[in-house]
Amino acid sequence: MDDVVIRIRLSQADAHYGGDLVDGARMLGLFGDVATELLIRLDGDEGLFRAYDAVEFLAPAYAGDYVEARGRIVTVGKTSRRMEFTAHKIIAASRDPATPSQADVLDPPILVCRASGTCVTPLDNQRRKG
Repeated sequence: MDDVVIRIRLSQADAHYGGDLVDGARMLGLFGDVATELLIRLDGDEGLFRAYDAVEFLAPAYAGDYVEARGRIVTVGKTSRRMEFTAHKIIAASRDPATPSQADVLDPPILVCRASGTCVTPLDNQRRKG
């Protein structure tokens, strides 16, 4: 199955810490959205997120940055779907108060977070079988 990608601009509402630092939970929320789309594409149902087995926060993200969250299904069981996720900062907003509208495209992008986990789609909810 192909990767699912979501790209967003982090907003002031996402910033929870001093210096406009965005809470890592925002990345997990993006991964949840990616997982939902993956399950709909595979099963025709949103399914349920069962658990993360690994989460690594690797770099900061700030309000104004653009982040690309990507995920893929790596294993399909009878009801379980194991997934891997990454979030990369692809554009960094200016951190200089004198130039708040400036930003830089990052080449290469910066890996902000990676995770893996398992989702479940009950058999009765699987509309696309094989």
